[in-house]
Amino acid sequence: MQLLIPYPQINPILVTIGPLPIRWYALAYIAGLIFGWAYVRRLVGKESLWNGLPRPSPASIDDLIVYVAFGIILGGRRGYVLFYNPGFYFAHPAEIVAVWKGGMSFHGGLLGAALGIIFFARHVKAPVLSVMDVTAASVPIGLFLGRLANFIKPELWGRPTDVPWAMIFPGSDGQPRHPSQLYEATLEGLVLFILLYIAIRLGGLRRPGLVTGIFAIGYGIARIACEFFREPDPQLGFLFAGTTMGMILSLPLIVAGIGFIVFALSARRVEA
Repeated sequence: MQLLIPYPQINPILVTIGPLPIRWYALAYIAGLIFGWAYVRRLVGKESLWNGLPRPSPASIDDLIVYVAFGIILGGRRGYVLFYNPGFYFAHPAEIVAVWKGGMSFHGGLLGAALGIIFFARHVKAPVLSVMDVTAASVPIGLFLGRLANFIKPELWGRPTDVPWAMIFPGSDGQPRHPSQLYEATLEGLVLFILLYIAIRLGGLRRPGLVTGIFAIGYGIARIACEFFREPDPQLGFLFAGTTMGMILSLPLIVAGIGFIVFALSARRVEA
């Protein structure tokens, strides 16, 4: 008999306050923004990481979180509509605004957050690349919490497998599957956060665009790797040659990351 790890039955609703259910999924977004805000404030306030390089003030980060939050929500929803299920939403346009029913795209949210960062940087007259760098450094925090929320919900589970740590997810077809949400939490969240932290400690923020480039490449590679274990979205399935939409959308992110790194390394470095 195949060995399985029992799926931990966790109520997706943490607590209900009157008629309002507080869900783990919503808390993951809120906690990701709060912890990310605290981390970014710490980064911009530590002079040794910058050595005089212009950057936003710690106080202005309170505004940055608003710009980024709106960008993530608007971009994430539009990305999901356009990339993952355009036929349904074009036929049912009223459902586009029904974000409480689920459906967010990371790649769309990333584009929305980038636009929010640009508007914020112009508003506070801070270098766009430096704002992007500190924001990118904090993104794995939200990714880690978000993938854990995917696991608790549960959704975005993996492909059928016979590995000893396979699980049978509620709402699936009853086959043992990869807990791909935990793979993504580890690679896109924990590992990528550590990688960016090391880059920053080695002076990465003194080369504007470098941390952003490392994030883009690191996330793109991690996402593509995890897509080999994740069940593709049912309305799309596999595209061609076994690829998925997540893989396709991650390729230009890797290319952009290479461009950011080349630009950062070709510019003059601010020495300690």
